[in-house]
Amino acid sequence: MRVSVVGAGLGGLALAQGLRGAGIEADVFERDPGIVARFQGYRLVLNLIGFQAVRDCLPARWHPLLDEIVMDASAEQLILDPQLNEIGKLGAGRTGIVVDRQVLRHLLLTGLTVHTDAGLTGYDVLADGKVQAQFARRDPATADLLVGADGVTSAVRGVLSPQTTPTDTGVRFVIGRTPLTDEFASLSKAYGSKIAGDGVSLLLGAMRFRTPPKQAAEQLAPEVTLPDICDYVRWAMILPPNGSLGDLTAQDAVLSRMEGWHPELRALIEQADPDNSTLLSIRVVKPGERWASGPVTLLGDAIHATSPTGGNGANTALRDADLLRRCLIEANEGRQDLLSAVDDYERQMFEYGAEAVRSSLERLPAFVPEAKLS
Repeated sequence: MRVSVVGAGLGGLALAQGLRGAGIEADVFERDPGIVARFQGYRLVLNLIGFQAVRDCLPARWHPLLDEIVMDASAEQLILDPQLNEIGKLGAGRTGIVVDRQVLRHLLLTGLTVHTDAGLTGYDVLADGKVQAQFARRDPATADLLVGADGVTSAVRGVLSPQTTPTDTGVRFVIGRTPLTDEFASLSKAYGSKIAGDGVSLLLGAMRFRTPPKQAAEQLAPEVTLPDICDYVRWAMILPPNGSLGDLTAQDAVLSRMEGWHPELRALIEQADPDNSTLLSIRVVKPGERWASGPVTLLGDAIHATSPTGGNGANTALRDADLLRRCLIEANEGRQDLLSAVDDYERQMFEYGAEAVRSSLERLPAFVPEAKLS
């Protein structure tokens, strides 16, 4: 069996790793001109399902390294005012596994065949049931299954399910990171909490490594090369719809909303790495009616993009990858045919994927009451 995976995000890479470990050929096609053409690193909280999924997709020999580059997370999830005074509780304390997305992505990339500058332009299902993917700047690729793991603007989804389109909530999300130094020690109670300002919310999270990732890889899995990253604070501000930002940078957009805030909060944003700060629109993709199962399917944000306030986007994509991996192994070993395996995957994925989108949107008004949820 051969599988073409379009998209080199966490879900697509986890699937490719899992298939590779099962002896199934998997090629990854990425539209970016290079593996690190854009910044893809920030702190993620994986739940037990998401963490177990990525663990099961990785070779067992890398499990000690995976365990070394993550940390346990627990947060009381307070609501603080801009002077860091507690004014309420956001909800039950959140627990999980914290990992840096860029570090995890580099681990998942190890050993895979990834074709960059490969923007998909379309695909054809051939007479023999296989599928041929066409790309703008490379030769076509033929496989038994084509998996669209290419995000909110999925080119694969545009052909497979053109009626399924992203919905823009109107909300903007500014995210960045700042080196974690002693200067910000007094902010520790704010990590994992929401700081509620005038119509905006600022979220902070600390990323502390047990061992620096590059060093951990050298010690535990020398064939793996991980980025040289130090401890940092991940910050994110959720901005309401219809606010004009002009030509402001991500940092300036946040600082413009922080007049009169605690000086250490402002210093945290001022000292952020500008290359690792960005402004994004929050768009969601709701799974609609299922298509007839065939040799093309979707994974992750391509079919169920969630609001980041749900904290379940990466978890759901990794769950997809592990579920599809298991279904394809069954087909490869002759326990069911390929289309039945894909149908089994899609039936389950549509159900929990729709729930992930719904729950993420339910949480959005707690951060931005003006958000459009229809």
